Amino acid sequence: MNSHLIALLLGCSLATPSLALTYAEALALAEHSSPALRAQQAALAGAVSAQGAASALPDPRLSVGVENLAISGADRFSLTRDFMTMQRIGLMQEVPNRAKREARSQGAQARAERDRALLALGSLQLRQALNRSWLSTQFALQRLAALEEIVLENQRLQDTLPGRMAAGTAQAAELLMARQEALALADRRDDLSREALKARAALRRLVGPRADEALMGEGATAALEPDQVRAQLNRLADVAVYPAMLGMAQAELREAQAESRGDWSWEVAYSRRGRQWGDMVSFQVSFDLPWQKDRRQLPAINAKQRETERIEAEREDLLQRRAQEVEEQLAELGALDRQLDRLQGAGLRLAHERVDLAMAGYQSGKAELAAVLSVRRELLETRLRAIELEAQRADLRARLHNLVAE
Repeated sequence: MNSHLIALLLGCSLATPSLALTYAEALALAEHSSPALRAQQAALAGAVSAQGAASALPDPRLSVGVENLAISGADRFSLTRDFMTMQRIGLMQEVPNRAKREARSQGAQARAERDRALLALGSLQLRQALNRSWLSTQFALQRLAALEEIVLENQRLQDTLPGRMAAGTAQAAELLMARQEALALADRRDDLSREALKARAALRRLVGPRADEALMGEGATAALEPDQVRAQLNRLADVAVYPAMLGMAQAELREAQAESRGDWSWEVAYSRRGRQWGDMVSFQVSFDLPWQKDRRQLPAINAKQRETERIEAEREDLLQRRAQEVEEQLAELGALDRQLDRLQGAGLRLAHERVDLAMAGYQSGKAELAAVLSVRRELLETRLRAIELEAQRADLRARLHNLVAE
């Protein structure tokens, strides 16, 4: 990978304040451009719009026809000569019972609440995805920067070795060793560059072309109190969807129970006869007769009751699994804190001291170059290990911060 692309990845001197992306800007861009959020917003808008129609009466029905039309005899097919023949126009209105209409209204309201909770969950998941890609990009660049320091040291070594060989203070084998190390470092740089490019690609999917700018700031990576995290368990975003789902199931249960009460309808009709006969008006009321409740209504009611029980059980199971996951994450976070304290304290200090001792020994002729290269590789691995642990800790903190939807 050429040095220009490395410079772009690292965002070195090419990055100016006008070409820097802050985390707040990235979050705003991600929320604005997310098709998943737009889809959920449309679903919520549709659910809210449908609330008003949920409890409305069905549309009335208009009927037009002819009654008692003679098809034989002297008055056949005449609309006026037979006194029984009538031209009829009627209006009928079906009226579901009040309990059913109220249940439908409550179901529509619960559906809107569910979509609102899903929108909040989608926003939270987007924030989690942005945090992951943001942190992955930042730490991938930190690994590259750490490696570039060793690459520069290797290049300086290769530049000085020919002069030392001419002076008789170095051997040709040492130059070969430095070049072999350069090849190994180039392979390692390709691996780390690939990871950085993949992280940039994930970030670019969320925020667009501004993902190629220098990244300023961090996501939610501040330290957390375990008790504070545990107190949020009942407010987890994915758990918060279940009350609305339960409300929908309960509304459907009440609607099924209302079916046993039956609906009714009314109809009014105007009938016109021949001029020699008077016109007529009819009015009638109809009622449903749910007389097979054990075969029709009760099975549906039992099915809806089982549905509410399923949702309650699923919520309890999810809450238990999330509580376990949070405890595991808190335990892992505590271990990472302790490991980082040791590594960033004594671990890195000892690694640097070993490099200094090996370099002093080599410069004084008491140690070989192989020993210097070995301890320098160990220092690089220690630094990369520290960055990896820091990345894991930042990811865990971000996940614990993003448990509850805003």
